[in-house]
This record gives sequence, C-alpha cells and structure tokens, in this order.
Amino acid sequence: MIGKIYYLAFIKDINMKKLTVLALSLTLLGFGSAQAHAQAKNTKAKTTKTAKTPAKKAAPKAEAPAVSEDTPTVEQLTAGVSTPQSPKMRSEITTKIVNNNAADLLTSPIKGLPTPAVSVSGVENVPTVHTPANKAGTILLDTTLMDEFITVVSPNARHYPPSFPNPTTEYLSTQNVKHLADWIEPYASAPDASFDVVLRAAKLNGIARNLNVGAEYSVRASNHMQKALRLNPEHPEANFLLGMMISEAGGFNEGKKYLEKAASLGYTEAEQSLAQSDLLTDNKEGALNRLRQLQAQHPDNTQIAEQLRIIEEGGYYIWRSNDKTPLNIKPVSQE
Repeated sequence: MIGKIYYLAFIKDINMKKLTVLALSLTLLGFGSAQAHAQAKNTKAKTTKTAKTPAKKAAPKAEAPAVSEDTPTVEQLTAGVSTPQSPKMRSEITTKIVNNNAADLLTSPIKGLPTPAVSVSGVENVPTVHTPANKAGTILLDTTLMDEFITVVSPNARHYPPSFPNPTTEYLSTQNVKHLADWIEPYASAPDASFDVVLRAAKLNGIARNLNVGAEYSVRASNHMQKALRLNPEHPEANFLLGMMISEAGGFNEGKKYLEKAASLGYTEAEQSLAQSDLLTDNKEGALNRLRQLQAQHPDNTQIAEQLRIIEEGGYYIWRSNDKTPLNIKPVSQE
C-alpha cells in the first residue's frame, strides 16, 4: 500500500499558555508503524480532555469593571481562576488507534519493502485565547478554536443570504455553528456574563440564524446583540451586528440607526451594509455613491470593487461571493 496520511493535531498545553498545532505528513510505504502507535499513545497522554459541562460555579458578587474591547491575557488574570473550559472541537487527539498486526518497518525491516520515509513539517504555535466568561473573571473559556471558526466562516455566513463554495461546506458549517452556539449559551445568558462572551454568542447565533438552524437562534442572536450594546453602547461591532441583522430582516429604518453609529465609529463593513440597505429600498444610485466613496478611502479593498460590479450588473445582494476556495471546516464529533 502506497499513500499519504495527513494528521492535524491540536494539543493543548495549559502551562505553556499556547495551542500547538502539529501537521504530520507520513509517507507510508508498507504497513503501519508500531513506533507511530507508541507515539500516538504518548501524545494522547498529554492531550487534555475538554469539558462537556459548562461550569456552574456562581461568581462572587462584585461591581462590574469597565468593559474592554480586548480580551485579557492569561498573565493579566490573577491566581485562583478556574481551569479554562472549552468546547469539544473536531481536531483534538482523544482516541488512540492501534493495529496489533502492524509491523515496525523502522526497526524490523521486511525483505523487499523499503524503509518508510517520515517527515514532520508545518509546525506552528498558535497563541491560546482565554476569555473571561463572567465580569469577575473567575470563570475562563478557551475560545481559541471557536474564534478560528468564526473567522473562517464569517465571510460566507455573516450576512444573509449565506454563500458557500459547495453544499458540503455549508452543511458542516451549520453543524459546527449549532454546536458552538449551544455550548456558549449558558455562559452568555448568565446575569454576570462578560461582554466578550456575549459578543461571541451574538456572532455565532447570528450565523446560525442566517443558516436557518432554528427560530430559537434568531431570538438568541437578537437578545445577545442587545445585551452586548447594554454592556458597551459605543462598541463598533456590537452596533454593526444588531443593525445588520435588523436591516437584513427588512427593518431598514430601524437597522440604519445602528449601522450609522457603527460607521461613525470607523466600522467599514457598516458602510457596506448601508449600501445594501439603499439597494433594497430602491436607492441604487445611493448605494453606488456610498460604495464609490468607500472605495476611494480603501482602494485596495477588493470586496468593495466586487460589490460595485454586482450592482452595476443589476444584482441586488452584494454579499454573494463567487469565491470557490474550499473552507477548512471539519465535521462535528459524534460522541
């Protein structure tokens, strides 16, 4: 058997405060390696099992500190903070695979079979993101992989209607966003939830709404977006998220207030959403003028140029994308 197997392993190291991503490329020329199995066993021993049940420990009553846009680093958090909770993601090593009939070609060569070549490449250190779940900072969430998912899928599903390169990617994204939105919900809906957790819940449920996961996710999205604004009324993205959702649901005048607020705070995407609202309210010239002015300010923004092309060619939905680049979305673990 000749072929290649690629492994992508996310190994959490709480003490080192980082997430190590190892991309292992094994070129196999023959049977599996018992030595590789031993390594897998050792790796599993170092791999932490993620918690499935959200922490229910009540935070001590305290005055809410000033809300910051930036998530505090681990070094800024004091001792006594809980072990960071994290959602069960799909790229963690949690199960060892052992073939008792395998031969170790590295130590016991078989006549007629060449020794397999083994190489390790693409080693990358990804900083872990620890986000306080409550205002007191006594509950921490590891949102590293969650943030990565939001970043990857947002260009395709942040706006309605969503646009994916293929049905499989849309299906996997739907599975993932439901999984993550359900996981973060107890933390975001808590009375003392932190702004950073509420904002993440707003993004996830907004994407779930666009993917038609269920009516409850639309309600959650609205609730979390409004809660985020109560916690931080001047936050550009919080204003944008609520304005975008309202306007894309048909409430153009109501949504416009929040979009204009976000635009005044320097949020470029809010201007683009205002152009979309102009277009859907039969103000094509207003949409074109707005995007042309925006293009003059951001001449290197290829998305704005594409949106102008869509309008000039008679299109109405400027967030549709012709980009067929595959997305690296993995299936939800069925455990």
